[in-house]
Amino acid sequence: MLEVKIICIGKLKEKYWRDAVAEYAKRLSSFCRFSVVELNESRVPQNPNSAEISRALSEEAKAIMAAVGRSTVYALCIEGGLLSSEKLAAEVETAAIGGASSLAFVIGSSHGLDESVKALGKRISMSPMTFPHQLARVMLCEQLYRAFSINAGTKYHK
Repeated sequence: MLEVKIICIGKLKEKYWRDAVAEYAKRLSSFCRFSVVELNESRVPQNPNSAEISRALSEEAKAIMAAVGRSTVYALCIEGGLLSSEKLAAEVETAAIGGASSLAFVIGSSHGLDESVKALGKRISMSPMTFPHQLARVMLCEQLYRAFSINAGTKYHK
């Protein structure tokens, strides 16, 4: 069974976000081995300069790379390509058919992702709009569930 993990910087503080992710995790368990890996956000001062942000992103990148392992990586970033639900489903199916045993979708901190993480795989964007990272995580869970539903031919996706 394909392993799918979301690797993200930071934890979900509000119960309603955790509940939403838990619901999609339960639904995804029919299709894959799903997990969420929450990594600590590097601390930066109140008004960080570019060097402080760069240092934080570099520290976070080390933790992300350790969590990614041998997974096929999808880095969520603003400069990534936009995918429809159907195209995400095709990406998942193509990766699985191509022999991937693990997919990792990476969500960075509020400062984004280090270039070394983005270079690990495909860059994708959820939208040209900006979303809170907590909502982005829930949206990604829903889209992964939708992708597997599309591939399974269920009625979830209309």
